[in-house]
Amino acid sequence: MHLITYRLKNQTERHVGVLSPDDGRIAPLYNFGLPYKSMNEIILRMSDRELAALREIYRTPEKYTLDLCDVDLMAPIPEPLQDVICLGLNYTEHNEEAAAYSQSAFTKKQQYPVYFSKRANYCPGDRETIPSYPDYTNSLDYEAELGVIIGSDAKNVSVEDVPSYIFGYTIINDISARDLQTRHSQWYLGKSLDGFTPMGPAIVTKDEIHFPPKLSISCKVNGKLRQNSTTDMMIFGIADIIHDLTQGMTLKAGTIISTGTPKGVGMGMNPPTFLKKGDTVACSIEGIGTLTNKIG
Repeated sequence: MHLITYRLKNQTERHVGVLSPDDGRIAPLYNFGLPYKSMNEIILRMSDRELAALREIYRTPEKYTLDLCDVDLMAPIPEPLQDVICLGLNYTEHNEEAAAYSQSAFTKKQQYPVYFSKRANYCPGDRETIPSYPDYTNSLDYEAELGVIIGSDAKNVSVEDVPSYIFGYTIINDISARDLQTRHSQWYLGKSLDGFTPMGPAIVTKDEIHFPPKLSISCKVNGKLRQNSTTDMMIFGIADIIHDLTQGMTLKAGTIISTGTPKGVGMGMNPPTFLKKGDTVACSIEGIGTLTNKIG
């Protein structure tokens, strides 16, 4: 299922629903007799029985009473319960282009995963604007990434059991202010300005995507292809990441993990080419959709 968070046009109340990827029709969750009003509530409180029942009936045509043109899509999880956990330098060729941009900031032997966190007070959704902060940064960059949503509290998870802890997948654009990122020995500030975690357009439940995901991932800026790879090119796969993290910490239900980006980011171009106000960034992942945002 493709699960979305949305607002009706010219209204402020948020709703959750099921999106038909074939024709853009939307079934509000209340049409299925389910009371959940946010994605976090679905992840935390929806029972396995309710989720199984929803999977059985979500293709029922009469449940779909809205069109995409009737709504404004939000990020599927507009306000994450915790900071987003991110993987740095998790595709070999991106590792190389990052080191060419700044050896002191990015050179890293990949014996172990590189983790960092990203503050996400509010995540913009599809078609929402990403702020550019022109008085604060001059090197705004994009990173198309596969996001993994944890479905139940996870601790000491074996590699084999990882799939049972996943709720679903989404697209994340890990917007980065490279000047702020590289002037510190850690990356938190340059990754965490308000609006720097666009997400969407939907969460696709895990039953729709074979594990481990082998999906095409790409990014276009103003219609020109910049990133083009597949998610099986990660250095550390999802099973390894979740196993590794949960040996020492509990990943609470609703945790969002952004798994890293392939080569083709702006800092890797010659010369480096960063985003500017008015640019349109479109991140796509096979089976999930396209997350499109304009720089404001």
